[in-house]
Amino acid sequence: MTSVALDTPFQIGTVRVRNRVVLAPMSGVTDLPFRQLAFRFGAGLVVTEMVASRELVHNAAESWSRLKGAGLNPHMVQLAGRDPHWMAEAAKIAEANGADIIDINMGCPAKKVIGGYAGSALMREPDHALSIIEATVKAVSVPVTVKMRLGWDHSSLNAPELAARAESVGVQLITVHGRTRMQFYEGSADWDAIADVRNAITVPLVANGDVDTSDDATEIIRRSGADAVMVGRSSQGRPWHAGALAGAAPPRREDLPSLIVEHYEMMLAHYGREVGLRHARKHLGWYLDRHAPETPPGLKAEIMTTKDPAFVTRAMKQALGSTQTSKREAA
Repeated sequence: MTSVALDTPFQIGTVRVRNRVVLAPMSGVTDLPFRQLAFRFGAGLVVTEMVASRELVHNAAESWSRLKGAGLNPHMVQLAGRDPHWMAEAAKIAEANGADIIDINMGCPAKKVIGGYAGSALMREPDHALSIIEATVKAVSVPVTVKMRLGWDHSSLNAPELAARAESVGVQLITVHGRTRMQFYEGSADWDAIADVRNAITVPLVANGDVDTSDDATEIIRRSGADAVMVGRSSQGRPWHAGALAGAAPPRREDLPSLIVEHYEMMLAHYGREVGLRHARKHLGWYLDRHAPETPPGLKAEIMTTKDPAFVTRAMKQALGSTQTSKREAA
């Protein structure tokens, strides 16, 4: 397989992406504050959390919150659902509210999502999946992309077929996570299997799954033949990670306390204090686990449960300032 330089731009239809490292959409993680930081630190492209299509059309507050781009350019919105009508209507709303790219979620393995026969459950219904794709493509003028897995399980690895059919009706990029739905996040992502999708399509391909280091990013592209790489869970506790893989400078160790406090304050401003405190807890935990692992358990528990933002600010600065971690570990 060929290799590509991660710091070079690529195209999604008419949209130029500044480098080849994409931050994955992760529900409960890649909200607007997280995406703003990731883009500031050099991610080529950031994707919203999954936006439920019918709920967006019916003005659900959470869906509208997830839709926000706040000046991010390009602004990529991921939609989820199983009804072609609601997906098309939601895509129109997203485009009218600044979306430069619409992504269709056919990869989420979560029980709540597949219980509604959306996400990766759609890979069991390729004809119905195609009707959703067609309706979405016809509804908007911006590029439409699809994120999927290798298949529902290892007896139905139909990603190449579905990707080719998606391209035939106008999809302009395919992202593949190198696991089946039934694997969830267990085992290892099969980077070589993604190459079967590369051989089936001519539009850009993004490879996803188990990418942590620069070597991982280079290797998944080499083995899959993909044009770009998507990183997800390895960004938890370091929103700058996608940019660092593309060659951007990560924050200096001495800047981490103020940056993490800034992220905390961004979440409180975005959600409001009460809701923001709940959303911030997992991020605070990831920051402590990754950058201040020697924090006493009692202090960590207090940081993650207190309702006093001033205490969190002081304690996080103390924990991060007292732990000596190399710049390499911070990145």
